[in-house]
Amino acid sequence: MQQCLRDAAPGATESLKWGKPALSYDTILFIFAAHRNHISLHPTVAAIDAFAKELGAYKTSGGTVQFPLGEPLPLTLIRRIAAFRVKAVAEEGAPWK
Repeated sequence: MQQCLRDAAPGATESLKWGKPALSYDTILFIFAAHRNHISLHPTVAAIDAFAKELGAYKTSGGTVQFPLGEPLPLTLIRRIAAFRVKAVAEEGAPWK
């Protein structure tokens, strides 16, 4: 997931936010983390809402989606979500919250 997000946000700054890896331009683009049973992606509520139909098979809550560890990551979908968020920040100045 990390490489997929890096590719979607060239030149983004990598840091830790709330103890989780994050990529940012002037604001946070997305946060991600590995957990015991899933990998989480936090791309904001707007991004989750925009892809709600495609995320129907995954657990979502607010601005977070959980991808089960026992299944392959849907990298094509993750790339599209990441591109949506990058575009929103670059073109609209969309804030983190």
